[in-house]
Amino acid sequence: MSVKRVSLGILAVIVLASAALGYGMFTAKDPPETFLENDPEVRANPDYPAKILNTGDLENSILVNKDIWIEMRDGIRLSANVYRPKDSGQYPVVMAFTAYDKNKGPDQYPKILRAALNPDFDLGSFAVSPWTSWEGPDPAYWVPNGYVVIYVDSRGFASSEGDPGTLTMQDRDDFYDAIEWAGNQDWSNGKVGLNGVSYLAISQWVAASGNPPHLKAIIPWEGQSDSFREVLYHGGIPETAFTDFWLRKMRTGANGYPLPPPPVFRFAHKRPSLMRWVQQRPANRSGIDLSRINVPALISATWSDQGLHTRGSFEGYKQIASEQKWLFTHGRAKWDLYYSAEGLAYQKDFFDHFLKGVDNGFADRKSIRLEVRESLNEFEVRYEDDWPLPGTEYRKLFLDGAQNGFSTKPSKEIHQTRYDPHTGRATFTRQFGEETEITGNMKLKLWVSTDQGADLDLFVGIEKLDKDYNPVSFYAKTGYTRGPAAMGWLRVSQRSLDKNLSTDWQPVLRHDEPLPVSPDEIVPVEIEILPSSTLFRAGESLRLIVQGKDLFEHPSLAHKYSVNQGQHTIHSGARFDSHLLVPVIPAAD
Repeated sequence: MSVKRVSLGILAVIVLASAALGYGMFTAKDPPETFLENDPEVRANPDYPAKILNTGDLENSILVNKDIWIEMRDGIRLSANVYRPKDSGQYPVVMAFTAYDKNKGPDQYPKILRAALNPDFDLGSFAVSPWTSWEGPDPAYWVPNGYVVIYVDSRGFASSEGDPGTLTMQDRDDFYDAIEWAGNQDWSNGKVGLNGVSYLAISQWVAASGNPPHLKAIIPWEGQSDSFREVLYHGGIPETAFTDFWLRKMRTGANGYPLPPPPVFRFAHKRPSLMRWVQQRPANRSGIDLSRINVPALISATWSDQGLHTRGSFEGYKQIASEQKWLFTHGRAKWDLYYSAEGLAYQKDFFDHFLKGVDNGFADRKSIRLEVRESLNEFEVRYEDDWPLPGTEYRKLFLDGAQNGFSTKPSKEIHQTRYDPHTGRATFTRQFGEETEITGNMKLKLWVSTDQGADLDLFVGIEKLDKDYNPVSFYAKTGYTRGPAAMGWLRVSQRSLDKNLSTDWQPVLRHDEPLPVSPDEIVPVEIEILPSSTLFRAGESLRLIVQGKDLFEHPSLAHKYSVNQGQHTIHSGARFDSHLLVPVIPAAD
């Protein structure tokens, strides 16, 4: 038996024993008020983004049935709220599955929206009815437009029966049964669509992987599709802010324990190989199989949620088997855009066509709505045929350690660029002589070493500089307004690539056997930089940042389990072909 398997077995025993021995200590949950906004003064603040609509004019035309039971194949019942037109008839269904309690409306949305009250954050503004559960479709919009809206509490959460899970194969079966129930009701036309943000988008990947016959279309509006690579670990570096928050929030809303207690989770989280083993156990296995999804899909993917949903949304578009699929890209606040007139019109046109059969030309639209960012609130929109964009030219910019810049050919001389990973950074800048659009995944290849320790954590940023070399800021996670254009991460011991999944422009890590380094050992690494779309005018510059810690402080994006020691060195020139691969979009003729 291999040393790796023995070590994993020992670690697993420790985790399970800790869970068993500490059951009484670890079963405590945070009270709901820890996460839910219940302060009227906060909600009344002009900068608070969520506004509550008055539904008085609609209450006479909408039937509201709350906490209806939907029986699953194993006898467990899920609780649903159904909103439908009072006028008799058969209507298409807009459905959402949630673990956040379908009965909690905008007067109890998560406190994460308080970020909008802080400097350097802007979540925009959106108005929803009291019937709208967190990140879900608003019945006050959809029902008057001729749809039934159904919210369902996932198994083991809020009002639903059963043991809770985290978007597992069991959830896939449940979602299948609930969709089929909705498709067979007297008031249903037999066509069900799914809609929602974040968990309510991820649950669509799960549901559509099961291919329920009555499911006819999905709108996953920003949803990760690989929790290991996109949420738990960024390039193998454990993410510690959002994951801790989400773990505690999910446990609070569950009737059981869908995730381990925080001390046990943190123990496993520091050990990627152990976490991988835990995730692959049958009871925990993800219900997502993108290759099985074949229904029409409208997928929203953003440049501004890197570290959470950005990567998974683009991967969802690329990997699903659907012949009819569209990608709505943007770089703004997700909730503001989801509920905006622009966002709703796109969603409605899509569902009108695929759930009502309206001949509105949606099927003839180009597949990609591309939003090219120029600054925080400046962007251009155009339409393309596919992603990555056809005709993309991938160009290598070689690091020039002598000038802290780039060149189109590697230097003949070897250079070392050193920085302190705790306090310093390395930067490389290139000024553009002509207008240049960079859209897609960038890749950074580096030759690196450390003079102490057995590992390195690398944090990578791509900044845009104006003609005076001042940073141009963009929206980043949760409405942060001082973000870079794109980001990437790597823990060097996790550098082994999955050759089957990697491409020339997108390295994908294996996350299996760690590869530690020795002091002063120089190793090559390839770093995935998440999708972005940025326009550089003549005289503006691209700046590459490499450092040993987060690029900025953020309440829901952090990496506290650093492995860095000593000094880091980037080697460039001659045989050390360190370079940034950039996806340049040729100017239209």
